[in-house]
Amino acid sequence: MKDTLTVEERENIEIELLLQAVYSVSGFDFSKYMRSSIQRRVENRMRLDRISRISGMIEKVLYEKGFVEKLLNDFSINVTEMFRDPDFFKSLRMNIVPLLKKLPEIRIWHAGCSTGEEAFSMAILLKEEGLYDKAKIYATDMNETVLKHAQKGILPLNRMQSYTKNYLQAGGKQEFSEYYTTDYQNAYLDPSLLKNIVFFQHNLVTDSSFNEFHIIMCRNVMIYFTGELQTYVNQLFYDSLCKEGFLAVGSKESIRTSSFSEDYEDFDARERIYRKL
Repeated sequence: MKDTLTVEERENIEIELLLQAVYSVSGFDFSKYMRSSIQRRVENRMRLDRISRISGMIEKVLYEKGFVEKLLNDFSINVTEMFRDPDFFKSLRMNIVPLLKKLPEIRIWHAGCSTGEEAFSMAILLKEEGLYDKAKIYATDMNETVLKHAQKGILPLNRMQSYTKNYLQAGGKQEFSEYYTTDYQNAYLDPSLLKNIVFFQHNLVTDSSFNEFHIIMCRNVMIYFTGELQTYVNQLFYDSLCKEGFLAVGSKESIRTSSFSEDYEDFDARERIYRKL
């Protein structure tokens, strides 16, 4: 029997207990997220709220109103931008859009959509290609706070110059400024771009498939998952794709390192776009 624990062992136990408390209070299970990612976010919250020990966070989760919501926001991945990775969207436009034009309807799932910029980008692309009216975009995230923001279609004005550059590099066909209006602080997307986007809460860890899709996009999300959870989510996506549907993952992710490697062909290996066999 050990008399004492190392600092690392003690912190690992405390994080396990913290995640159990979060799950008990909120129903969200982060136990299969990469521990290094969770630890960084825990340490950041400790700095912000001047909490000296992880055990102090457990107490706040159990007894302080609103604290668990802080942690849910900390743990969810909310990094996104319009036409992020322009070459990826250019590949969608050049290689997948011609195939979509043959379909009577188009269903697309943006899993882990954060504040919606990727879904907005898809709406613009489809509109320019004459496909938006027959498309339905499902944009989901586990974080209710970011979804409420996404539904408003409001973007930070100070990001629009960067977004315009991305749009043009992605093969945009018009003036990007035609898609929004501004005031002194924000940019407001044209309401017509929002009419075929459905935002709702969906947890990849616990929730099941809800439709059959022609395209599923889950980019830069699964890098935060353990291998076990990645396998579970890849099964969810496989079950949710129609025959010859497309799965797009992030630049640091690959279906080739998973047990589903033989179930997909490389459609655009460089941009991590795969087609279901």
